[in-house]
Amino acid sequence: MEIWDLYDEHGNRTGETWERSRMMAMPEGRYHLVCDILIRHGDGTFLLTLRDSRKEMYPSCWEASAGGAALAGETPEEAARREMREETGLEAEMLKQISITRNPVTHSIVHAFLAEVNCAKDTVRLQEGETVDYQWMEPEAFLKLIGTEPVLKKQYPRYQPYLEQLEVR
Repeated sequence: MEIWDLYDEHGNRTGETWERSRMMAMPEGRYHLVCDILIRHGDGTFLLTLRDSRKEMYPSCWEASAGGAALAGETPEEAARREMREETGLEAEMLKQISITRNPVTHSIVHAFLAEVNCAKDTVRLQEGETVDYQWMEPEAFLKLIGTEPVLKKQYPRYQPYLEQLEVR
């Protein structure tokens, strides 16, 4: 059973907890923390993973993140490091917060991070039931793919403050 801390609309912990299985019944004005991690290799490439075809949302789509909900007691950075390790097997050498967004529809406060790694590229370990493939992509190709992949379009606003620095105008 996954338990989350609840937060108010300003990101303050309320002292309440909530079971993930009851997510759809979360009270109005309450949120849970979610982390989203954009992973960039020291050589400049970005890690993209292919979502499992059995995923309820966005099956068989490419995404540029590891991530998920913070467990009760976790800080956003602790959750980001755990999710990254679980979903890719990678450890962040550097983790930098890019943005914080709030989504009233999903009752989530999303902390987006940039993780920099300098690992052997073939050490990515995919999490069963989450992802089925991966690739390291050059920045130019990654930025072009954002316009065609539904998950990347959804993630872009979270990563925009960082990715705008890479875009060629």
